[in-house]
Amino acid sequence: EEEAEEGELEEDMKIWSLQTPENREVSLETLCETREAILAFRYVAPSAPSEINELAAQEDDTGFRQDTASGGTTPANDAPDRKLFGSRMGPRDRDAGRGARPRDNGRITSASSGSRAEPLPPPSATAYRVKDSHNAGDREADLRRSVQSLMNKVCPENVDTITSKILDTNVANTSELELVINLIIKKAYSEPHYCETYADLVFKLKRFMPEFPNPDGEGKPVSFKSTLLNCCQNEFDAMVTSPPDQPQEEWEGLDQEEVDFRKQQRKARTLANMKFIGHLFLRGLLTPKIISQVIQDLAMCDAGDTLPGEHVVECICELLNSIGYTLENMEGMPAGKKALTQVCGRLKDLKGRKDRNGRNVYSKRIQFQIQDLIDTRAAGWTKKVFKKAPKTKEEIRIEQDRDIRAQVTGKPTNDGASQVIAGARPTYMAAPGNPAGGDGGNWQEVSGPRVGRR
Repeated sequence: EEEAEEGELEEDMKIWSLQTPENREVSLETLCETREAILAFRYVAPSAPSEINELAAQEDDTGFRQDTASGGTTPANDAPDRKLFGSRMGPRDRDAGRGARPRDNGRITSASSGSRAEPLPPPSATAYRVKDSHNAGDREADLRRSVQSLMNKVCPENVDTITSKILDTNVANTSELELVINLIIKKAYSEPHYCETYADLVFKLKRFMPEFPNPDGEGKPVSFKSTLLNCCQNEFDAMVTSPPDQPQEEWEGLDQEEVDFRKQQRKARTLANMKFIGHLFLRGLLTPKIISQVIQDLAMCDAGDTLPGEHVVECICELLNSIGYTLENMEGMPAGKKALTQVCGRLKDLKGRKDRNGRNVYSKRIQFQIQDLIDTRAAGWTKKVFKKAPKTKEEIRIEQDRDIRAQVTGKPTNDGASQVIAGARPTYMAAPGNPAGGDGGNWQEVSGPRVGRR
């Protein structure tokens, strides 16, 4: 049979006499090979299973359909069931759903086909709501948020800008005034490194903040300065009556590591308060009389054998390192220098105090702090510090130029330390129109029980 087929093929090839596009005859051998190659494709694909041959596409009965009763439009509350994704949809259905998603009162529904959409759950208590500018609670929250945002952006370079933006909040009553001051003080206590910047801020705000009538109906009006000093005095009185390491009720049930962290936070806040008070004095918001009374009461100069606590002595050293030079060299204010001499003598006496067993009453750390303060005063309140104070861009540029000149001349460059005068006034306070002192506000005396040690 194969020989017969080959014979027939040869006869066919002779009759057809095929030629290539180049007008060349094709050999019989080439045609046979081509034919065999083409016929080999018959065995590539096996026979398909019966299931595939019988497969037919049909529409699901629960698939998305148009509502013919309503004129061929899709009901507003019937959306395609996402579980039937991929089900066949007619051309009209596909066109109807294109470009318009079913909504229910402005809300996209997600209910299954054939049933009405379930309502969305009610908004949570913390969900965003449109604020009512006439609501007192919303006004307080907006003011707090605005001032807190400005406090996060303050730096020595933009104090004037932050001042103007705080004034733009239009403080309208004493409660709002107290809220603004508390936010500034809280920020100053949490960032003692920027105490000078926050003191500059309140010094500028004092000149423009409005005064309000006294709520009691009598006495002086409530001003920015009086409210500021009242807040500082409240913090000062709490420090005197409650040492930072004194156990608190809210510490019950906490582990020792958390308790130590809370104590450290209270101590840092106390020292920051003393530093902030010192910078208020340097800017004329506290008089020498008041600051002298503060340091004398802290040192218990008239208490005899009653000794102040270690945290109180540490606060005295922090305060005097912030105001010492100005307090001692103020012209026409001999009370400040007299109080400083008395307090330094008291500290020198406390440094050598011993108990009945012959041991030092104060720890070595406190003794070294007292000695450092005495040495700083003996050196004219000039000391070497390694902490970088906040600076403006101009101050940084001047410092960089100074270092470059030192390198050119072969002089040793700055090793990270700088010589400062402890307790010097800001340079802008020497300008005309800035008084050296103030009226003292409401902080006319330092009250509160004295807590010490024997």
